[in-house]
Amino acid sequence: MKIHIRNGRVIDPMNARDEIADVFVVAGKIVAVGEAPPDFHANRVIDASGLVVCPGLVDLSVRLREPGFEYRATLESEMLAAAAGGITSLACPPDTDPPLDEPGLVEMLKFRAKNLPGPRVYPIGALTQKLEGKLLTEMAELTEAGCRAFTQADAVPTDPQVLLRAMQYAATFGFSLWLRPQDLSLARDGVAHDGAVASRLGLPGIPALAETVALATILLLTRETGARIHIARLSTREGIAMVRAAKAQGLSITCDVASTHVHLSENDLVSFDSHLHLVPPLRGLRDRDAIREALRDGSIDALCSDHTPVDEEVKQVPFGESAPGASGVELLLPLTLKWAREMGVPLIKAIDLISWKPAQILGVPGGNLSVGSCADICIFDETAEWIATSKTLASQGDNTPFLNHSMQGQVRYTLIDGHIDFEFAH
Repeated sequence: MKIHIRNGRVIDPMNARDEIADVFVVAGKIVAVGEAPPDFHANRVIDASGLVVCPGLVDLSVRLREPGFEYRATLESEMLAAAAGGITSLACPPDTDPPLDEPGLVEMLKFRAKNLPGPRVYPIGALTQKLEGKLLTEMAELTEAGCRAFTQADAVPTDPQVLLRAMQYAATFGFSLWLRPQDLSLARDGVAHDGAVASRLGLPGIPALAETVALATILLLTRETGARIHIARLSTREGIAMVRAAKAQGLSITCDVASTHVHLSENDLVSFDSHLHLVPPLRGLRDRDAIREALRDGSIDALCSDHTPVDEEVKQVPFGESAPGASGVELLLPLTLKWAREMGVPLIKAIDLISWKPAQILGVPGGNLSVGSCADICIFDETAEWIATSKTLASQGDNTPFLNHSMQGQVRYTLIDGHIDFEFAH
C-alpha cells in the first residue's frame, strides 16, 4: 500500500520538525517527508490540508480488561477506542485476572492483540507472583514472552525487602521497573484526597504522605541499586519536587501523570460524581497546578490516559462504594491540547509528551516520523469541537469525568504500520 499524505502540518518532536509538508508511505514504512521518492504512485491520497500530521500516540497505561474482566470491556472494543484516539502503541498493566505473571498469559494476550486491528500492545509484567507482593516473578522469562517492564500495578510491595531484591535483579539484567508510589497502609480505605473537601463530604481520605513515603523508599533503593525506574501517575506537588531533585542528582528516573489530573482537582468532587473516583485521587488545586507546571518545564516526562474502563453498574452507587477509574484513550489528545492552549505551550512540545517521550520510556519504536521508521501516524484537526458522549466514544466503558463535556481536537486518521486502522466518519 502506497499512501500520500498531502499538505498537512507535519509535527515531529524527535526531528524538531514543524512545517507544512507531504509524507509518503510504502509497505508500512515512511519513505519520504517533503519531496516524493522516484516513481512513487499512490494507492491512496489523504488530503491533510488544515490538519496536523504527527507520530502515532504512545500511551503508557491502557487497561484492555482481558483476561478476566471482559464484562467491563473487551480487547476488540478498547483497541478500536485507542485507534480512534490516535494511539498506535500502548502499554497494558498486569492487573488482569489472572495477573500477567506467567509467560503463557503474556503470549496469549500478545497473540490475541496481534490478530486484531488497532495499536501495538506492549504488556507490562507483574513484579510479584499474583501481584501479592511476596515472591518475585520470573522476569527473564516474562521479558522473553514480550513484557517491556515490570510493575506492582497500583502500589509498591509492602515489604521493602521484596522491592530491594526486585531492583537488584532488574539492575543486574537491565529490566525497567514501573512503580506507582502509594503506601497501602497510609492509603487504606481512602477514596479521596485527604483535605478539606473530603472532610466536608465525609469521604475517607488518602493523604499526600501515602505517595511521598512510598516515593522516598523507591528513591532511596534506586540510589542504592542503580535500577532504571519509571514513576507512574504522580499526583502531589511534594512528589514532583522529590522526583525533580532525584533527577538533578543523576538518578535514572522518568515519570508520568494521568491526563485527568492535569485538569481536575478535589474541588470537583462536590458533585459526588463517582466518575471522579480515581486512583490516585484527585488532589488539591496546588497539586494540580504543580503538575501543569512540571509538564511545561520537563520535570514530568509523559502524559498517559490511565485508561480504566468499568461497567456503569459499579459507578451508579455512592462515591465511596464505587469502583475507581476512568476511561480515557479517546480523550488523551484533546486533554493534552487543552493543557497546551491554557499554558501557552507550543504544539510540538505537547505532542512530544504523548509520542516520542513515552516511546523512549517504553523502549519501543515509534513516536517519530523519521524516514525508514514504521508508518505509525496520527492525523488530527486541532480546532474541531465535539462532545464526549456514550455515542461518540468507542470504548465499552464511557466512565469518564468528562462525559458530556466539549472537547477540542479530533482524530481524523490513525495509521498503524502503514495501514489505516481508523478513519473518522463525517
